[in-house]
Amino acid sequence: MNGIGRALMLAFTSALHPRMLWMMIWPLLVALGLWAGVAFLFWAQAVAWLVGLMNQWVLSSSLLVSWDLSDAAVFIAKILILISLFPLIQLTALLILGIFSMSKMVEHVAERHYPQLERRRGGSFAGSLWNGLVALCGLVLLFLASLPLLIVPPLWAVAPVAVLGWVNQRVLRYDAVAEHASAEEMRTLFRTRRSAFYLLGVILALLAYVPILGFFAPVLFGLAFIHFGLADLREMRAAPIAGEVVPPALLP
Repeated sequence: MNGIGRALMLAFTSALHPRMLWMMIWPLLVALGLWAGVAFLFWAQAVAWLVGLMNQWVLSSSLLVSWDLSDAAVFIAKILILISLFPLIQLTALLILGIFSMSKMVEHVAERHYPQLERRRGGSFAGSLWNGLVALCGLVLLFLASLPLLIVPPLWAVAPVAVLGWVNQRVLRYDAVAEHASAEEMRTLFRTRRSAFYLLGVILALLAYVPILGFFAPVLFGLAFIHFGLADLREMRAAPIAGEVVPPALLP
């Protein structure tokens, strides 16, 4: 947890640099425009689909009792769509940032905080695109699987955070260390630090709902994962290898 706290603190510090300001704005503007267009085109269909889903759920759970909840169902459906749009906008901005700006953010962080960390370039642009595609497919599958939970209080609030926690770490962990870690080191980090990466993703998903702070969320997400991943990589390289004989002069 100390590593996560340090990564978050350094992310806020790095975000104040002028080089990060434009990166905070343009991916979010593009994502807003994209999802505003989608909402404009498919709003009525999405509301009708959710209303039908809720009516089926109420009918199946109330057995022989008939309930007329059409007005309430429409209101709830609109609220659920708006709640779902916010993380989708954040995720889209995150994907845009990961593809077009993450390398600049890695360079910014590395030259200030990890200048001695060797670059072994285990990742690639193609790998980054593939990782983003896997994250997007995972989001769709997890979102569909969690749909029934969105109409069950308080799971309607917990489910999106749990899903976005996974998506955040899946999108960002690769690009955070791709320049510095070898392919084997990346596999080791992702395997041994899986729960820590996920916890960081969940914390950031929660921070995205904080007013004003959510506007800067994509860049903060990226910076936090860069700091966390590079610090873990440095620590992993400094750890003694199992079976390695340490010279007496280096012993404490």
